[in-house]
Amino acid sequence: ILPLAVDCGAAGKVLIMEADMESYPGMFIEPKEGGLSGYFVEVPDSVYLHERRHQEKVVTRHDYIAATKGERTFPWRVLAVADEDKDLPTNNMVYMLAAENRIGDYSWVKTGKVAWDWWNNWGLYGLDFKPGINNRTYEYYIDFAAANGIEYVILDEGWSVNKKADLMQVIPEIDVKHLCDYAKERGVGIVLWAGYWALNRDMEGVMKHYAEMGVKGFKIDFMDRDDQQMVDFYERAAVTAAKYKLMCDFHGAYKPCGLSRKYPNVVNYEGVNGLEQMKWSKPEVDMMEYDVTMPFIRMIAGPIDYTQGAMLNAIRSEYKPVRKRPMSQGTRCHQLAAYAVFFSPLSMLCDSPSNYRKNVECAEFIASVPTVWDETVVLDGKIGEYIVTARRSGEKWYVGGMTSWTPRTLEVDLSKLGIAAGATVELFCDGKLAFDDATSYVHNTFALPESKVLTINMAPGGGFMMVTK
Repeated sequence: ILPLAVDCGAAGKVLIMEADMESYPGMFIEPKEGGLSGYFVEVPDSVYLHERRHQEKVVTRHDYIAATKGERTFPWRVLAVADEDKDLPTNNMVYMLAAENRIGDYSWVKTGKVAWDWWNNWGLYGLDFKPGINNRTYEYYIDFAAANGIEYVILDEGWSVNKKADLMQVIPEIDVKHLCDYAKERGVGIVLWAGYWALNRDMEGVMKHYAEMGVKGFKIDFMDRDDQQMVDFYERAAVTAAKYKLMCDFHGAYKPCGLSRKYPNVVNYEGVNGLEQMKWSKPEVDMMEYDVTMPFIRMIAGPIDYTQGAMLNAIRSEYKPVRKRPMSQGTRCHQLAAYAVFFSPLSMLCDSPSNYRKNVECAEFIASVPTVWDETVVLDGKIGEYIVTARRSGEKWYVGGMTSWTPRTLEVDLSKLGIAAGATVELFCDGKLAFDDATSYVHNTFALPESKVLTINMAPGGGFMMVTK
């Protein structure tokens, strides 16, 4: 699956990608005769629908990969070459080779953070009502978002009637119009989750209906493939959403290919082994190595909806999958660093508002971090080992670092960023006990020294996050 990184030894790294994929299937790569060969899946002929979620599974396919007529262009095949690993994450060839904006003015597209319900299993506590998929729970999420300057709240899977694949049928415990009005009064927007198949049945009607209620976008899920039919669906969804001034966040998605340039209302994609996997992944799964591999490979194709922000953090020996009260692998500061290392214009706060209210210092900092940037510099990094990313918003630099399960000490040189000596630095870093307690961290504010070099220790699965002021 693309993107694919190839280590060419002393010649550096080559990343194989594709861009401007329009009405054409995505390319896969396989070893062949001592090299690599591309192949494509054929156009679906018949499908099977999973009963509960109506996930579409292809049963049979035609004997051709695309149906087309007349003159057309085909996707770009991209070879991105880098002498050093740290040069890879800032490569923007996929975006630059994509078709230019087709929706005109998009000033109505507002990126930001999202208070998310599903990962934490609507896990509120210490309340005088029963949390769940109901108006009172979402009012609480909206109040939390408003109090912390979080732009959106999502209603994930469960707000529409189960097994009906009809997004016009809403469960009696939910009043979407009421929640949109309640959120608007508090400066918060509502995003709705939608299964691909249900949305595709009446895309125009559904998007028009909920846009008129005040919904700001859709998180569209379970596409699960990239044949020509599905690539066409992405395009139609983006066009229809733009018509009603709605944003799209594609989940169950293939990798980005530049669609966000063509349709700037497409603000994010999953297509990543994100934090939701920690709800069910076995202890031997190494999420820490993945976290310091993916930014050099998958993220170069485009933004990622990784859904970071866990407040329940575990060292390697204590992690276990828990669906109702999930935890992350690695330290608290590893989670904080994700907001700088990962590029996510519509960025989830995955944990429960109740957990954030128990961890106010971290929650307030996360809420303050921008989601789009004026400049990005990767200061240091090696695929599968560690990464240090600096991103500028206005006059402030946000610098995040992550390591694998290997602890390490880094000399973080900020001199390339044009920050004056004596500038104020706010730093979150792993505490001395983080090797044994992954929630342990130290929060300091100090003046940047004349050398502009900071020595930072990272615990196993650790990280750090800072902002200059």
